[in-house]
Amino acid sequence: MQRLRADFPLLDQTVNDEPLAYLDSGATAQRPSSVLDAERVFLETINSAVHRGAHTLAGLATEAFEDARATVAGFVGASVDEIVWTANATDALNLVAYGFANATHGRGGAPARRFALRPGDEIVLTEAEHHANLVPWQELAATTGAVLRFVPVDDDGVWSADDLIALLGDRTRIVAFAHVSNVTGQIAEVERLVEAAHAVDALVVLDACQSAPHRPLDLPALGVDFAAFSGHKMLGPTGIGVLYGRAELLDALPPFKTGGSMITTVTLEGSEYLPSPQRFEAGTQPVSQAVALAEAVRYLEAVGLDRIRVHEETLAERLVAGLAAVPGVRVVGPPAGVARSGLASFVVDGVHAHDVGQYLDASGIAVRVGHHCAQPLHRRLGVAATTRASTYLFSTEAEVDRLLDGVAGVRAYFGVEGSER
Repeated sequence: MQRLRADFPLLDQTVNDEPLAYLDSGATAQRPSSVLDAERVFLETINSAVHRGAHTLAGLATEAFEDARATVAGFVGASVDEIVWTANATDALNLVAYGFANATHGRGGAPARRFALRPGDEIVLTEAEHHANLVPWQELAATTGAVLRFVPVDDDGVWSADDLIALLGDRTRIVAFAHVSNVTGQIAEVERLVEAAHAVDALVVLDACQSAPHRPLDLPALGVDFAAFSGHKMLGPTGIGVLYGRAELLDALPPFKTGGSMITTVTLEGSEYLPSPQRFEAGTQPVSQAVALAEAVRYLEAVGLDRIRVHEETLAERLVAGLAAVPGVRVVGPPAGVARSGLASFVVDGVHAHDVGQYLDASGIAVRVGHHCAQPLHRRLGVAATTRASTYLFSTEAEVDRLLDGVAGVRAYFGVEGSER
């Protein structure tokens, strides 16, 4: 662990005169030196526009750009034509939703008709979704007349595969859910849900933002139709995300961002588009970011995704058990003993999450506070906000223990010990 942590320059610092304990990787992970170096070397030596130049640097940049696509494709078991570069995961999910909308409005011709929605068609989501996997579907429903149906969560914020399957029917067209919840750490039964959705001829969209960085992921083997994840949560840079789609679906889905680089022919009257993935990559691309993301993938593969998963799940058990033992603290999500990803969100009775975060920050402990872009879930839980501690491959048991010691002192500091739940 000491050798691994030495790869991450940002971790070697103090915050408020205390050693930094970075427990906010669920929001943005830190980058190892090799990733920082990969982007810098690209920018210093071959930075150039891709797919459009005849000079040497343009050719080298294009090769690096497409090699990065191949690396990321291999990371999730996909082929290169199934990986689309996006600005982030939110952008990727919007790409799919607006592709459905364009198909509904007649764009894309006969191949796109499979995506067209009719009034009364159903989009199945869960109450636990990140806004990025909720708001685009709200917009799609509003413009097509489709109906949103929601899988309920229980008092701990957990939903069941049985409840989702019970909502599926002849009118179900889209099923969208997170592989791993960014609030509760719940891990979805993806393969079972995909089988049930496909049985009613629905397409499955997977939010893989909290799974791709933390556990082995083979998207074709899972059977999902589309999936999205982001670079900055998996040791890579901001400004780049990934959309996975089955090749035959991507080639049929109408694009919603248009312009240069994604066309074959343009006249004053109309345009024709390239096949996937270029048909979705209009304009100047995040080239250095793609190169850096590929290096992040190589780093993760060198460490081993199975090792990372086991390490984080062990830390999660320590987190949940320790938080549950603190009087006046409520942990949301799966109970102790049930598998979850390496994060835990919690409520401290009588103290707002923002105050909890500031108290911990004074001791050099970085956590996330707020509704984590999941307002409906927090509303169902009856709280305005939670505090979330999220671990990664570089997190240690000592950092978890520092967090637990800090949380144990919150209520006394704010003078609310003994208050009722």
